[in-house]
Amino acid sequence: MPASLDGPHLIYRNDYFGAPVRNDSDTVWMKERQIEAMYRARFDERRHASEALDNLYAETAGGRATSERAWLIAVAHPRVPRLHNRLTRDGARDVLTKAEGFALLYAGRGGVHPLENVDRHNPRPGLRRWVAVNTATGDRSLWKEAWASLHHDGSVTLAAAIGGHRMSSDGYFEGSQVQSDAVECGVADLMALIRATADATGNDEYDVRVGIEWTGSEPLVILTVDNFGHSYGGVSTPLHRYIPVESTVNASAADLDFYWGVHDLAQDCVNQGGVSNVRMIQPPDRTE
Repeated sequence: MPASLDGPHLIYRNDYFGAPVRNDSDTVWMKERQIEAMYRARFDERRHASEALDNLYAETAGGRATSERAWLIAVAHPRVPRLHNRLTRDGARDVLTKAEGFALLYAGRGGVHPLENVDRHNPRPGLRRWVAVNTATGDRSLWKEAWASLHHDGSVTLAAAIGGHRMSSDGYFEGSQVQSDAVECGVADLMALIRATADATGNDEYDVRVGIEWTGSEPLVILTVDNFGHSYGGVSTPLHRYIPVESTVNASAADLDFYWGVHDLAQDCVNQGGVSNVRMIQPPDRTE
């Protein structure tokens, strides 16, 4: 059986369920106390994994100017981290470059991609991680500030300002106003980081959490566009709190299956704000 939090693996046999275990070259059936111990270990591992995701999210969200503009906080942690050699700086650079290509495949260039606003070519060392620092530092570009990190255990994080983006004409949206395109691009970039990092580190299943942090006085609003391409909030549901969306992602899935996973996660994220459909992430039909 592959490494998993979901052991022991039960098998239906002769009208009963049994749990197999390897004993040298043979397979035998676990005794009741062995099954009990294995389930206890399973629940402990599940709790540790949840705590790891909580800590990763809290750390990534810390220190963001969420009273000025809404921030997308997106993190992913391997369910069973694989022990491997740490990524070198060149390896981290390759992952970031590869992730940018995946992200543009998933969502195209119709919106603001956080990965295009971090230094992908010069990742800096951090605490057991490589950090791609923000490159949108000027007064006229700070509205698209973004940060990304690749952790040595295979975890990835992404933080991006997505409220108060620049309008197509002069001016800016309010800090509480988030374009659905920005959410889609953020989700596409996170999933691209997962795909590229998993390929480089040998990880597969990831626990994922995507949230929008906003502490201003106005409700958070996710905007879509009308038939003429203008921003539209008529279907939006004002949110006093955005509930982080969680999912489990198989980073080693077939390309099309993973692409649809990107779509489904992004759709869950915009649905919470009253927006029915994603616009940019359009994978091919599964039958094609």
